[in-house]
Amino acid sequence: MPDHSEPMTLKFRCPAELEGLIPAPVPANLGLPGWLKSMPPQAFNALHGRDEDTVKRCPPFIDAMTSGFLIPLICDLKFENGEITWENDLPPGGAVSFVRSPIGYHDSSQVTGTPLFEPDRLLIKFHNLWTIEAPEGYSVLFTHPFNRFDLPFTTLTGWVDCDRYHDNWIHFPAHWHATNFSGLLTKGTPIAQCIPIKRENWVAQAAALTAEETQKAHQLTTTITREPGYYRRQFRT
Repeated sequence: MPDHSEPMTLKFRCPAELEGLIPAPVPANLGLPGWLKSMPPQAFNALHGRDEDTVKRCPPFIDAMTSGFLIPLICDLKFENGEITWENDLPPGGAVSFVRSPIGYHDSSQVTGTPLFEPDRLLIKFHNLWTIEAPEGYSVLFTHPFNRFDLPFTTLTGWVDCDRYHDNWIHFPAHWHATNFSGLLTKGTPIAQCIPIKRENWVAQAAALTAEETQKAHQLTTTITREPGYYRRQFRT
C-alpha cells in the first residue's frame, strides 16, 4: 500500500544565474492575501437577523486557496496611462537562454471566436523562469489563483504533462480586465496557481438516490444545518 503520509515533490528549477534574484514558487498556504487574513470570521446577515459565518470559515473556499503552489511575478510592474514599465536587472543567459522581461503578449487574433477577443487589444503573457517537473503519471493544472478576484487580471487555465515536459518554460497568458488600473503590481504577486493531478481514467455515473441514500442525505443536511463546523470536524482531510 502506498504511504500517503509521505509528501510528493514538484520540482521547480531556474537558471543558475537567476538563483536568489527571482522569487521562488511557494506553497499556496503561504501566499494568502491580506484581505482574507483581515476579514472577520462572522458578519451580520440582515436577511436572517443574526451573525453568520463568512467564507473565512468555509473549508472548501479556504482549501482551494491553500492547495498546490503559487507562481510569483518576477518583478514590479508599473501601470500608468495605459503604459506598462518595469525595472528588472537580470543577467544575460548563459548555458541556457531565457527571456528577461516579466511579460510578453499574445495578439488578439489568437483568441478569435472566444469571449476574450477584443479588436486591437492584446492579451498579456506573464513570463515564468522556473521549469516544473512532476512525478511520473502526474500532470499540472495551471490556473488563475483561486478566489483572487482582487487581482486586475485573470490567468487563463491550462494543463501540462509536466512529468514529460519539464525542460522548458511554461508561461501564462492572462486577460487584463481592469482596464482603468493605475499603480503597481508588485514583485511576488501570484500570477498562477498550479495543482499536480494524477492522470486517471474516469467515467460519469448518474442515477436517482435510493431510499437509503435519500435518508442519509436528509440526515446529513439536517446535521450540517444544526451543527456549525460539522463538515470541518467530520469530513475535511
